[in-house]
Amino acid sequence: MAEKLGPEKRHTFVHNGQKVFEWDQTLEEVNMYIELPKGVPTKLFHCTIKASHVEVGIRGNPPYLNHDLTHPVKTDSSFWTIEDGEMHITLQKREKGKTWSSPIQGQGVLDPYAADQEQKRLMLQRFQEENPGFDFSQAQFSGTCPDPRTFMGGIRSE
Repeated sequence: MAEKLGPEKRHTFVHNGQKVFEWDQTLEEVNMYIELPKGVPTKLFHCTIKASHVEVGIRGNPPYLNHDLTHPVKTDSSFWTIEDGEMHITLQKREKGKTWSSPIQGQGVLDPYAADQEQKRLMLQRFQEENPGFDFSQAQFSGTCPDPRTFMGGIRSE
């Protein structure tokens, strides 16, 4: 049932008509997806993830992305992989349940409606995690959705 509340689609950040990256999020992670240029050996790509910064590029060239993150991450459980011509960066949120409006500070920020939809989806994901015997996939909120981190005593730690 939890997969029903996963991200339905990726958000796309476009700059000057070119797709820079796509991204989605769960209660615990923010995932970035970068389409890699063809013809470059995968061993030349690099990604550096710091608590509040990410850098992506091809060794020996200026970085493709070199930006501060919107919120801090846990570097020991954040990682990146390359598969089928796409770099997938998994950023482990330092604050579980925090709704991110974008992975990169000031870049590709969700509009207010999309941000509200993300917060509602994360709230339902939290309910599903805390009540595994119930199906919240068809649940809806009327009005403003509460913050998943703090609602009813906050997220339970394991």
